[in-house]
Amino acid sequence: MSGHSKWATIKRAKAANDAKRGALFTRLGREIMIAAREGGPNPEANFRLRLAIDRARAANMPKENIERAIARATGQGGEAEAFEEIIYEVYLPHKVPAMIQVLTDNRNRTVAEVRRVITRAGGQMDGAAVAWQFQRKGVIVIEQKAGLEPDAVFETALEAGADDIDVGDEAIEITTSVENFRAVRDALMRKGYELASAEIALVPTTYTQLDREKAEQVLNVIDALEELDDVQQVYHNLQLPAEVAA
Repeated sequence: MSGHSKWATIKRAKAANDAKRGALFTRLGREIMIAAREGGPNPEANFRLRLAIDRARAANMPKENIERAIARATGQGGEAEAFEEIIYEVYLPHKVPAMIQVLTDNRNRTVAEVRRVITRAGGQMDGAAVAWQFQRKGVIVIEQKAGLEPDAVFETALEAGADDIDVGDEAIEITTSVENFRAVRDALMRKGYELASAEIALVPTTYTQLDREKAEQVLNVIDALEELDDVQQVYHNLQLPAEVAA
């Protein structure tokens, strides 16, 4: 997928989330809770928590909300909330493979909600041979702005251990191994580059191309899934046609 298509997807998701800020804060809070529960409440020693807090701050989540989520995860002032992380392997309409990451305190409720959205749209729950089509990778995006020198970004990222750098019209997308993600992220930040996003993601190894009508049908299902309270991320391999991305 080109940097342009990837960045268009990010912008689209951000716009949708901005329109539902309350739901976004809920998702970010749960992500912070899971990270704090698994790796401890200190972001300096817990990189996953550091990333979750950075995303929360980028979304202008209040400091007290962040602190409350950490406290709830570690049982400060009461009993810790029991959320678990689950990933469903599914096929969206037109056999588009997807990995749906959820954080839930009731897995029966969540799987029923996800199944309803998938099956009503003609997709397939419990998709076979989906996971192997994705790899855990670090993904860093830097928005193209006046004065930004792509060659300098390329050099910094490559020296720090990046696997791939894709320079698009609207953004530079940097892909790393999970092991090198932190080193590449920190190197770029030390150079003063503003990161539009930085996360460990499930990146597809191949992509599905559809015509405009079918691509929009798939995007409608992704929207419906992202509106579910327990869904954190929907990773898929749909390559957006330029007119759909626009």
